[in-house]
Amino acid sequence: MIKRTVEISSGAAHLSLRLKQLSVKREGEDEVTVPLEDLGILVISHPNVSITNALLAECASQNITVVFCDMKHKPSGAMLPFSGHSTQAETMEAQIAASQPVKKRIWQYIIEAKIAGQAKALEACSGKGKALFEMAKQVKSGDTENMEARAAQYYWPRLFGKDFRRDREGGPPNSILNYGYTVIRASVARALVGSGLHPSLGVHHRNRYDSFRLADDAMEPLRPIVDIKAFELWKANPEVEVEKETKRAMLEILGMDLRFNGEKEPFMEAMAHYAASLRRAIAEGAPLTIPEW
Repeated sequence: MIKRTVEISSGAAHLSLRLKQLSVKREGEDEVTVPLEDLGILVISHPNVSITNALLAECASQNITVVFCDMKHKPSGAMLPFSGHSTQAETMEAQIAASQPVKKRIWQYIIEAKIAGQAKALEACSGKGKALFEMAKQVKSGDTENMEARAAQYYWPRLFGKDFRRDREGGPPNSILNYGYTVIRASVARALVGSGLHPSLGVHHRNRYDSFRLADDAMEPLRPIVDIKAFELWKANPEVEVEKETKRAMLEILGMDLRFNGEKEPFMEAMAHYAASLRRAIAEGAPLTIPEW
């Protein structure tokens, strides 16, 4: 089933649980309901939204990720369930026991796919992706020659101009990139939990303060999808910022189709298969299959 993404951003609202459905009540308006079984991600992006504990608990039990945004409508946190798979304990043990060669091989798959994705994005936006296709072929186990960084040095100036600096606090289009990455990160984290993987046990990212290190690893090949969308918005308006229309454009990514093992699949379904492949790669040393777009 294709899971929906619902964003609450257009004004004050009270969210509650009613008959296994998300109930949205606004003053002077009729109640709106959404079946929780259809919901994958709930984004709360207005300061005057209240939500009941019963709804949050049911979201957790149905593996629905709830993303909370700050006063500037930027995602500031996410809620994920403790347990999303019947073999979670076994899978977590495999994550903890995974050898360095296994982790390095997985990281190689991820960075190869990320750079190939950047090449496709650059080719689509400026026709200058050929060099990156070659770089993707040169990634070694563990990316010991740091092809990821070398690709980034080539990629960003050719996508957004030579004066662009990728900075979380930087000017346009950094803010919409940040928003898009957070949306992707939430969908990846949701899929990881659904496969029994713990999102904080990464294969490469090691920041001690990062609770989503595996999600940050796994989302790397998906970042160019956000980059293309951000490029389109930036070309239309070089001063583009996070606002209602740009957020809607970014959330459309979760409704697109990807290709997994040659088959076209809805984004959320492809994330679930990607997470399952990652679990097999960690637990069994199997090759990692990454969605294409």
